[in-house]
Amino acid sequence: MNKIDWEQLKAEMKDAAASLGIDKIGIASAAPFTELRKRLERHRELGYESGFEEPDLAKRTEPSLLFEDPKSIIAIAVAYPSKLQDPPKSEPGARRGILSRSAWGEDYHGVLRERLRRLEAWLQERVPEGRFLGMVDTGALSDRAVAERAGIGWIGSNCSIITPEWGSWVYLGEMITNLPLPPDAPVTESCGSCTACIDACPTDALVGPGQLNSQRCISFVTQTKGIVSDELMRKIGNRLYGCDTCQIVCPENKGKNATHHPELMPDNEKVKPLLVPLLTMGNRAFKEQYGASSSAWRGRKPIQRNAVIALGNFKDASAIPDLAEVLHGDTRFELRATAAWSLGRIGGEAAAEALRAAQLREQDETVREAIMGALSSLAAST
Repeated sequence: MNKIDWEQLKAEMKDAAASLGIDKIGIASAAPFTELRKRLERHRELGYESGFEEPDLAKRTEPSLLFEDPKSIIAIAVAYPSKLQDPPKSEPGARRGILSRSAWGEDYHGVLRERLRRLEAWLQERVPEGRFLGMVDTGALSDRAVAERAGIGWIGSNCSIITPEWGSWVYLGEMITNLPLPPDAPVTESCGSCTACIDACPTDALVGPGQLNSQRCISFVTQTKGIVSDELMRKIGNRLYGCDTCQIVCPENKGKNATHHPELMPDNEKVKPLLVPLLTMGNRAFKEQYGASSSAWRGRKPIQRNAVIALGNFKDASAIPDLAEVLHGDTRFELRATAAWSLGRIGGEAAAEALRAAQLREQDETVREAIMGALSSLAAST
C-alpha cells in the first residue's frame, strides 16, 4: 500500500459515519479474543448456549481463521427506536402481542449489511487495495466482543453493548480488513453495582453480570419451534418475538429513543398486532406482513405458537372458540398442544368442553398429554 496516514483516514472515516447512515464507528485490533474463548468454553460447559451460535469456538475468537492476514476490525453501531408513538391498546376481546424493539423496523441484517457496503465503498475509494469481510449478527465473530474492544460501548450486566450515546438500543456489525487502522481505547464506563436487569429478568436467565443462560432467556425461547415448558409459557406473557425487559429497566437507556433512521421505524399494527388473526394467518399473509422484519427468520410457527400462549396468559374467555379451532384443526402438534395449555389456563366450562372433545379424537401422544394436563388443572381449580 502507498504511504497512508492511517490515523487521519480513521478520523475522516468517523467524520463520514453519519453520511453513511452509521451512528458510531470504532476500531479493534484483529488479535485473537483469548479471554472470550475462555468464557465461551465455560458457557458451553454449563449448557448456556442457545444453539443459534457458530459452533466452532476457534472461528468465533480468531479473526485470522476467517480472513487472510487481518490488520484491524472496524465495528459499527446503528441506533434504533425504543418507543412507540400512540400504540394501539390491548383490550378484552382484542388482545395484542408485542415484538421486541430489535424487530420493529426493516430486518436489521439487511440494513447493517447495506451500511457496511457503503463504508467499504468509501474506504475502497481511498485505499483501492483494501480487503474487507463484513458480518452482522450471523457471522462467526462475537459482535459484542468486537464492539467492546473497539470502544463502541461496554458489555453490560444484561449482556448487551451499552453505548454512552444510545444506551443498548443499537444494532452492531463489523468488518475485518487488511488496513492497519489504529485501534480505539475501550470505553471505561461500566454498570458498577447496578443489578436492575438481573433483578428484573422474568426467568432468572441472567445468572450474573454479563452471564446469560440462553436456555432460559425468553428472547431465545420465543424463537424456538417446539413445545415450551409450563413455567416458561407463563413467563412469556404476550411476547411474540424477543424480550426487552433487561433493556427497559436499564438506567442507561432512560430517555434514549433514536428516530433518525426511517427504515427502522415501527408500524404499530405490525409490532403490536391483534393475537387472534395471527392464529389462522397463512404463509403468504405472514410473509407480506412480517417478511421484511427480523422476526420472520424462523417462519410463522414460533410467532403463532407464542400468540396461542399469549391468549392463555391473558385469560380472556372470548378467545376460547379460536383456541378450540387451533386445538381441533391445526395440523401442527406443537400448536395443538399449546392451545390445550392455553385453554386450561383460561378455564371455565367452555374451555373444558373443547378439551374433552379434542381428547376423543386426538391421536398424537404429546397433544393428548397436554389435554389431560389442562383438564387436570381445570379440575384442581374448581
